[in-house]
Amino acid sequence: MSPFQSMTHATVYIVLTIFAFVIIATRKSPYTIASSLVHEIFTSRKFLFHFIALMMILMFNKMEMAIEKGMQYKADFTKSIYGIEGDFVATIQNIFHNDILTVVCSYFYVIIFPSIMITSIAIYTYQKNHKLFYAVCYALMFNYMIAIPFYLFFPVNEVWFFHPKVDLLILDVFPTFEQDYRPLSGLDNCFPSLHTSISVSMAVIAVKSRNMFWKIFVPCSAAFIIFTIFYLGIHWLSDMCAGVVLGVVAARMGLRIAEGRLILGERALLKRPVKNNEY
Repeated sequence: MSPFQSMTHATVYIVLTIFAFVIIATRKSPYTIASSLVHEIFTSRKFLFHFIALMMILMFNKMEMAIEKGMQYKADFTKSIYGIEGDFVATIQNIFHNDILTVVCSYFYVIIFPSIMITSIAIYTYQKNHKLFYAVCYALMFNYMIAIPFYLFFPVNEVWFFHPKVDLLILDVFPTFEQDYRPLSGLDNCFPSLHTSISVSMAVIAVKSRNMFWKIFVPCSAAFIIFTIFYLGIHWLSDMCAGVVLGVVAARMGLRIAEGRLILGERALLKRPVKNNEY
């Protein structure tokens, strides 16, 4: 039986994985971490604004796909990418193909990837590390804002769809992947790879964390997720290279803006007149 029978199964795995990450990273109950997140949402307007913006950012892919369907522009740059790269992905898949590795790679691609984003938000909120929370929000925003124009005007199909020697191995583990997961990402939304760019952004930000487990685990996971995009037959080498550059730039910009906002906020507090009842 396949580990992922539907998106419902995948969602359950994501929740359990997040719980495991939270417990390992903080040594606290997931309910304690969740309550700190809820507390911030209801007590800080700035946090609430960023949290809502974050939820909206994650809907950008669906918006892009809706816009793409109504466009008359029908270019396809897949053949050009293949002409440059040749059989690189096919070679990776052929060398490493193994049933157990397919399960592990699929788990990282479908489960670990979103779990790291969600857990990062939970950990940084619990630690009151608002700089890193804001950095995650801004980094995700930059990733999508820069990637979506490429998806619209530089469409590149996934490797397995074009290359005769490459298979979509994730179907061995997640048979309904094309029906359940495809609505979240178009077949020609390859360049740059958001799985790569977002993973790299989370890794760059995690290195700034005070949590030793998280600052080691997230970069290691990002490196393995990059391997999975080739092994599973999804992305081209050029998609990965562009994704790494985008991920680093987005994270650094996110960190700089987040730091600037916190400095401005501290200055505003210092300038605020003190009321008698605050002594």
